Amino acid sequence: MGGVLVGFSIIGFVILIGYFAERFSLVGAGAGRVLNRMAYFVATPALLFTVLSHADVSVLFSEFLAAIVCTVLVGALLYVVASRLFFRTPLAETVLGASSATYINVNNIGLPVAIYVLGSAQYVAPVVLLQLVILAPTILAILDLATHGRASLRSILTQPFRNPMILASLAGVVVAVSGITLPDPVLAPFELIGGAAIPMVLLSFGMSLHGQRLLQAGTGRKQVVVATVIKVVLAPIIAYLFGHFVFDLDGAQLFAVVAVSALPTAQNIFNFASRYDRAIVVTRDTVLLTTILSMPALIVVAALLA
Repeated sequence: MGGVLVGFSIIGFVILIGYFAERFSLVGAGAGRVLNRMAYFVATPALLFTVLSHADVSVLFSEFLAAIVCTVLVGALLYVVASRLFFRTPLAETVLGASSATYINVNNIGLPVAIYVLGSAQYVAPVVLLQLVILAPTILAILDLATHGRASLRSILTQPFRNPMILASLAGVVVAVSGITLPDPVLAPFELIGGAAIPMVLLSFGMSLHGQRLLQAGTGRKQVVVATVIKVVLAPIIAYLFGHFVFDLDGAQLFAVVAVSALPTAQNIFNFASRYDRAIVVTRDTVLLTTILSMPALIVVAALLA
């Protein structure tokens, strides 16, 4: 469990620093939003390019990834059904809620877990590609459509080519598929800038927590609870059912698909919510709750399947 503890400790410490920076007014008003925008438009695209340019794309069509895809689709469907039954929200809020229930934190926690618990980073690389090349463009396209208030086929089709994170991800995939080895002077600036992405996102997230209380009345408590239950409790069960009974996974691969599904919600969803100014509290609370609760969930998964 060392990898799980290390991953959570790193995230928790950086979030705490962001909280205290805002608590004691160390960086001025509006600094959190500036950090968020810098991460969204500059640092995160650089990080995604460097990560995906080294990815092994041969694992994209494996049974492992198929089980993850099925888990994500079922989890999103469960959230949408619950939304229609128990709380009716606009399209943008529904999309962000469903994303909070399914979008996996494969960078900040997934990598340490993959390396120290699962034994290899190969288990998170295909999930990174799935989320950044397929899920993220889909989420952002729907958010563009919902927030702009008009349906434009041209806008939807060209949206991936106007988003810096998606462009960087696609460029990284092209480099990985082509087998091009970029020289260090070319790659080093992207690595340097990309290294600031995760701290920026976590610091801005921590700053947003100041003066806020979890699950306050009128802030979307039902949405947060539903998304958290799906992400932490139901997703690992769904992944096990698909992995074991549909795709015939066993041993290390079955353990890996369940453990990856039990990872918390990625801060990217809070980043998206802040960018479009929708469901900010819901995504923030879901990220925080799933981050806290996924640790015991991962311990249970490891105890049963490791």
